[in-house]
Amino acid sequence: MASFSVDDFVGSGPLKELLPLLLEEGWDDVPTLKLMNSEDKDSLNMTQRQKDALEIRSYLHDRSLMQYGDRLEASGKSLAELLSLSTVILSSQYGMRRGHVARFIDRVSTCGISMAPHVPPRSKTSFDSESTYGSELAPVNSRKMQSARSFLRGTASYEASALDQSIAEIRIKEGHVFKGIVASEPAEARLCGFVQPPPIVENVAPYYSIENISVQKLAPEYKIGMDPLAKLKTPPMKASDLWHNKPSVLLCIRRPGCIMCRAEAHQLYARKPIFDALGFQLIAVLHEQIESEVKDFWPRYWGGIVILDCSLDFFKALGGGKLLKDKFITGFIFNSRAIANYKRAKATGLDFNYKGEGEIKGGLFIIGSGKSGIAYQFIERNFGDWAPLAEVIEICSRIQKQQLAQEE
Repeated sequence: MASFSVDDFVGSGPLKELLPLLLEEGWDDVPTLKLMNSEDKDSLNMTQRQKDALEIRSYLHDRSLMQYGDRLEASGKSLAELLSLSTVILSSQYGMRRGHVARFIDRVSTCGISMAPHVPPRSKTSFDSESTYGSELAPVNSRKMQSARSFLRGTASYEASALDQSIAEIRIKEGHVFKGIVASEPAEARLCGFVQPPPIVENVAPYYSIENISVQKLAPEYKIGMDPLAKLKTPPMKASDLWHNKPSVLLCIRRPGCIMCRAEAHQLYARKPIFDALGFQLIAVLHEQIESEVKDFWPRYWGGIVILDCSLDFFKALGGGKLLKDKFITGFIFNSRAIANYKRAKATGLDFNYKGEGEIKGGLFIIGSGKSGIAYQFIERNFGDWAPLAEVIEICSRIQKQQLAQEE
């Protein structure tokens, strides 16, 4: 999986001179840059070379091959021309490794999870009142949001587009238990039944258990030109201030250096344009602060807000007031589902380390704005379980529709 740093994405080629304009027009993060269509490019007066560079880099980013971006750009060829080259030329002239060549010429498969390759043409009309958070989704420089909305709506109905077109490659796994507001993956007994899987809560955490949690913001939402991390530490704040005006998806991360945690964060943030269009912000919750780990994690694997919950109250809320913990031997080595999760993440080729506490389970919350409460929570029952994206986006869509219905 490739980095979400805009500087890493644009490289040192023809796109670099566009950075000030991209920031001014609101194309300020990698997921939305990859949504740009031909009309958006024309509105920015992009040269053909810049258009080709963006197409090439978006394609490489989906396949975790960004190390070849500068070389392929310098060739002066379009993506179509590069894909028509023989494997021998790609290897000899551009230095591609054999395995990377196979990945490059495969136009269907991608590494990890990426946005859908084809985005419907952007609607020329501005946002209407269909969005609950229309005022936030329609600033003056809203071209990127219009493309995101078009991505969700397409030519079909809003619901069909949001759940069929935009996430057609995602499927809820067979055997997944979805209880509406509390969800988890299945878990089996281990060591011939001698070790039982950890129990999970049946009811969603009460709102009072999270609203007054004291948190500290470690990193803001990533935009072009930001310093790697804020130089001054922000004062503690009440958690409810985060979602006071905007609903949020909170990803509680077990350990930011863990390859399974990094892969989950990456695949969720890759859908940022969808969550932007639905009016949701993305927040990662850490339970310990290791500065080097935060720097490695943000914005390379996650460009959303990062907060510190040093009291572990969000993690306790996932377990009904108690921390969900598992030992490495019984919870990972002798857990076939955890091993499968590790292999899935390892296939992405991400770097990882073993720094920090890794036995506290994480999960995900979807929280409505104001005091509307927790709409959904997912529990990491096995190490490396991910909340299904189809499910997360569907719940966010329902929240938006409920808000709209209440306003009517």
